[in-house]
Amino acid sequence: MANFLKNLIENDKGELRRTSKIADEVMAMEPTYREMTDEQLRNMTTEFKNRLASKETLEDILPEAFAVVREAARRVLGLFPYKVQIQGGIILHEGNIAEMKTGEGKTLTETMPVYLNALAGKGVHVVTVNDYLATRDSKEMGEVYRFLGLTVGLNLNSMNPSEKREAYNSDVTYSTNNELGFDYLRDNMVVYKHQMVQRPLYYAIVDEVDSILIDEARTPLIISGQAGKSTALYTRADYFVKGLKEDEDYTIDLTSKSINLTDGGVDKAEKVFRLENLYNVDNTALVHHIDQALRANYIMLVDIDYVVDEGKVKIVDGFTGRIMEGRRYSDGLHQAIEAKEGVDIEDESKTMATVTFQNYFRMYNKLAGMTGTAKTEEDEFREIYAMNVIQIPTNRPVIRDDAADLLFPNLRSKFNAVADEIIRRHEKGQPILVGTVAVETSEYLSQLLTRKGVPHEVLNAKNHFKEAEIIMQAGQRGAVTIATNMAGRGTDIKLGSGVKELGGLCVIGTERHESRRIDDQLRGRSGRQGDPGASQFYLSLEDDLMRRFGSDRIKGLWEKLNEDEDENDVAIQSRMLTRQVESAQKRVEGNNYDTRKNVLEYDEVMREQREVIYGQRHEVIDAGEPLTDYVKAMIKRTIERQVAYATEGEKKDWKLESLLDFAHSAIVNPETLELSDLQGKNKKELVNFLYEKAEEVYSEKISQLNGPEQIAEFEKVIILRVVDSKWTDHIDMMDHLRQGVGLRAYAQTNPLTEYQTEGFDRFEEMVAAIEYDVTRFIMKAQVRQNVEREQVNKPGGTN
Repeated sequence: MANFLKNLIENDKGELRRTSKIADEVMAMEPTYREMTDEQLRNMTTEFKNRLASKETLEDILPEAFAVVREAARRVLGLFPYKVQIQGGIILHEGNIAEMKTGEGKTLTETMPVYLNALAGKGVHVVTVNDYLATRDSKEMGEVYRFLGLTVGLNLNSMNPSEKREAYNSDVTYSTNNELGFDYLRDNMVVYKHQMVQRPLYYAIVDEVDSILIDEARTPLIISGQAGKSTALYTRADYFVKGLKEDEDYTIDLTSKSINLTDGGVDKAEKVFRLENLYNVDNTALVHHIDQALRANYIMLVDIDYVVDEGKVKIVDGFTGRIMEGRRYSDGLHQAIEAKEGVDIEDESKTMATVTFQNYFRMYNKLAGMTGTAKTEEDEFREIYAMNVIQIPTNRPVIRDDAADLLFPNLRSKFNAVADEIIRRHEKGQPILVGTVAVETSEYLSQLLTRKGVPHEVLNAKNHFKEAEIIMQAGQRGAVTIATNMAGRGTDIKLGSGVKELGGLCVIGTERHESRRIDDQLRGRSGRQGDPGASQFYLSLEDDLMRRFGSDRIKGLWEKLNEDEDENDVAIQSRMLTRQVESAQKRVEGNNYDTRKNVLEYDEVMREQREVIYGQRHEVIDAGEPLTDYVKAMIKRTIERQVAYATEGEKKDWKLESLLDFAHSAIVNPETLELSDLQGKNKKELVNFLYEKAEEVYSEKISQLNGPEQIAEFEKVIILRVVDSKWTDHIDMMDHLRQGVGLRAYAQTNPLTEYQTEGFDRFEEMVAAIEYDVTRFIMKAQVRQNVEREQVNKPGGTN
């Protein structure tokens, strides 16, 4: 391990030495471009594009292009990138992650690689975590690109397809990760090419890359339609589990956050629902609803995992503290929480298209990222995304005082100590930012400060709309701000007049997060750009992290360090304690990494299948002429499968009646084919005979259409509608399969292997079903003249 860490450090040093030389080249060009007029500087964009067209590479023109952007930023923004920012830009251009501390100018750093790569004309995506940041950066940084003659687009959820298409066709496009993923899915549900909005995915720079590619990696993006299932069972299951007792009827594993019925709980369920065996296959739906009701009532916590706002259950992002508008828990968990909270239960939805961020972002030709905290996850970035994490030095030394953790025996004594420290610092006018992990905690501390007469602001998921305003004031003299994790992302806290002399911004953490990165982000709010500052975490033995991981060891340390103290509420402070807490966090991070890796292994099966289906959709959509040969091949394969099925075994056992039923229902008019027409033929003759019949019917259909364009339209719409319908059913089936194979671990089989094998078999079955339905719909369709194109393409409901 020591050698491995040494190699990582040496690698960073080597990269910094290499990029330092290139940065020196860029800086040496400063006088040349400073002498240019605005028009001359702008004309460099055309010159660069011409040189790229003449076979020069992006690497060839990098020093000059970076120098041009520096000068443009100086003229337009009044900002001039430092050497370390140039180095960060080089790291980003090369498809890696630049770790830059808070206040070091990540947004300005990205202008250089964005401009360089936009010169290729294939579109650069700048990805942020929310619409506010995308809008802000597209306006502020967009001025630099527009000054240099590039187009800048902003892609928002509120836009219509035409506006989105314009945004994506720009040289530089600002968007959130959610919107990019959903647009990709929607593009793969259209019938006509002109309805698509995205271009091929070329180059993306992801801001707060650890939040999007690590923290949200397990969250699938889902486009869904109504499944039409009854909600009554959620209410019944909720009523049942509310009457259960912990340990007697169910057990909870805090480490894995799993919950299961005991034998006693099973007995109660069988009695209440009048069943002989709860786990009989006929009761699968009921078991699922009970499991979700248990999770909703005893695992999911209001004001921590979600909030109830205006009669709606809304998810709270555990890493940012923000409400995830429009997101719903999948697999019925959201409905179970709605039943728990007594609000209207919305209809369960059926997944029509889905992709994880892991797989979406791996489709880019080149991917890069920025963050203040990524080094702890370097192995994961390298293994899953093939990106290295390079730590960029700060322009000025960090002088913030990071104190060792304080540990208290219980929550009450901890929060009293936090309040006392806030009062002490507030009296001298020092601004204080207090970080909490949940809405519930922020409101509790707010009540405590109110009782003590301390004026303060609260920023959490319930008043997120005031975020920018509250954060803007958080560095002013005398400000006290209580915030959930949302204050740690994309927001700069600038110090007010006279605050440096008071010690700068003091950051107080009321609990360690399960991820060290989130703690580092909170600390990083203070001490930006060489400013003074302080940070201190207050912990208790009753904190969630302490209860779930490492509590026995930490309790032992507490007893050892506190054995001479008579009072129970006295805190201990020790670097040894801080190391123990970080060790607990590493175990949580290890568990989370294993979970993400497991998700990726399962999702890899769906990724391969999705690429096949979406690839075939693109072939059909891109076809500029009739797909007659494509359709005929489908028809022939369908006939071959039906003949193979009907002619299994000895000739005397052949099911020619079944084959005749198929032909009547899917190919010909029943009056034109009798059983005697099939008798006396071998397998090959049966295939050829039925295919000839199909060709006759198909030719007759084609003759009723007006020319190649209408023929292509007729074939294309039927193929795509069948593919979409079957793919939706297949996603649903694969989801059930994935849940089912988990139970097979008890039978000493590998669930992943089972999922891969059965998933392949089900995919083959889906392909056969697609070809059967395309055959049936095309052969049996009633051709009507003068059908409007857009009437044929009525979009299905999605949300």
